[in-house]
Amino acid sequence: MWICAACGREFSKVDQHHFCGKLDSIGAYIEGQAEEVRPILEKIRETIRAAAPEAIEKISWSMPTFWQGGNLIHFAAFKKHIGLYPGGEATAAFAERLADYKTSKGAIRLPLGKPVDYQLITDIVRWRLENPA
Repeated sequence: MWICAACGREFSKVDQHHFCGKLDSIGAYIEGQAEEVRPILEKIRETIRAAAPEAIEKISWSMPTFWQGGNLIHFAAFKKHIGLYPGGEATAAFAERLADYKTSKGAIRLPLGKPVDYQLITDIVRWRLENPA
C-alpha cells in the first residue's frame, strides 16, 4: 500500500500516477500532466471536439470526458500510455484497426513515444455518435 504525500490517497502501486486535487475542467487536467504529454492530450481534445462539436466537456471518473446524451469518450494520461475509453462496443467494432494496440473491454492504450492515429480517434468518436451506448 502506498499513500501519496501530497493528497493522502492510498494506492496499491508505489508511486501510482494520479492527479492530486479536484479537477474542474479538461484544461486543468491537461495542465496537471507532464509537459511532454500535454501537446498530445491537447491534440486528442481538439480531435474529439472536431468530431463531436456539440459534445460537452467535463470531468468524469477523474478523466477528461466528452458527453453527448451520455459519456461519449474519456481519455487519460498514464506513465507509458494514453488511455482512450469509448466503451466495449466501440473497441469491438474497431477491433481490426486496433490490432496493434493493447485493448480491453472498452479501453485502448495509445503507447507514448509512438505516433498517435488521430484519424482513428475521429472515426471512433463519429462511430460513438452514431451508436450511443
